[in-house]
Amino acid sequence: MNKLKYTIIIQWSEEDNCYLVGFPDFIGQKWRTHGDSYEEAITNGVKVLELLTEDYQLAGEPLPIPKVYQDQVA
Repeated sequence: MNKLKYTIIIQWSEEDNCYLVGFPDFIGQKWRTHGDSYEEAITNGVKVLELLTEDYQLAGEPLPIPKVYQDQVA
């Protein structure tokens, strides 16, 4: 996989009883995959990110520009 620099959000869901995974740089549904453990959520998230970028490239669509978040020290 290329060194993609997209943000992955992992959030626990009491309702779903699992970790939900989303990619805010990609428009569409908020949550794209999940995992029963944090580690599984990360693994699934990386796989989905690879598939997302591959789909964009196959469709000839430009990839979204990753947002850069900077640390804010108080």
